[in-house]
Amino acid sequence: MRTANGGQPAGASPPASPVDAGSPMGSERTEMRKRQTCTGSDAPGSIPGQQGVESRGSNNACCFCWCCCCSCSCLTVRNQEDQRPPRASHELSTDTPTCEESPTPTLEEVSAWAQSFDNLMVTPAGRNVFREFLRTEFSEENMLFWMACEELKKEANKSIIEEKARIIYEDYISILSPKEGNLTPSSDLHGHCMIQVSLDSRVREVINRNMVDPSQHIFDDAQLQIYTLMHRDSYPRFMNSALYKDLLQSLSKKSVEA
Repeated sequence: MRTANGGQPAGASPPASPVDAGSPMGSERTEMRKRQTCTGSDAPGSIPGQQGVESRGSNNACCFCWCCCCSCSCLTVRNQEDQRPPRASHELSTDTPTCEESPTPTLEEVSAWAQSFDNLMVTPAGRNVFREFLRTEFSEENMLFWMACEELKKEANKSIIEEKARIIYEDYISILSPKEGNLTPSSDLHGHCMIQVSLDSRVREVINRNMVDPSQHIFDDAQLQIYTLMHRDSYPRFMNSALYKDLLQSLSKKSVEA
């Protein structure tokens, strides 16, 4: 019903625009509104899922995809490392020093090293030079283990013995320690060597059993085995090395000049 002035009745909505009602352009606009509405409602639910995948992928960058990291060996070892009891603050005192304090070796002393392996190992200077040579062969862990065992034998306090025995075991004996020759001693996370020394299964089994109540002599068999290994394997090469020959020649020249 029209009013007197020909307008629309009060409260009546204007007629739908021909464009909005039936034209193709109106259908397109309606469809676009529906898509925007659906996209807006789905976005909050989809973002957390995407973030979860991204976060898992970034936290486990050790593998190619996050789904594989749940069972990868690096996480297994890392979890086992995290379960280890924390070391006490005073344990830093048990670390093997970078170099033993010793006077400069004499010509007679250096010459005696060629006579026997015992002569080399009995002096701090001999151990320092031999250890430097072992480092070039990536077998310094043998000397470090031997020295740690020597320090353990000097202890009398039971709690300190247990503490030091546990550190030596974790650093050199445990299956969680990297295999020998794979890492340099300075590349570990705790400031320790942490390179597994080469021992036979019998010696390892005895140590594993005795770790329940360790004594200061728990590693005696292992220490002897490593000592024998250095004697038979590394010592002959050290005697023929440039390191030893240059040292001997240098001391000989000084002796002649004096």
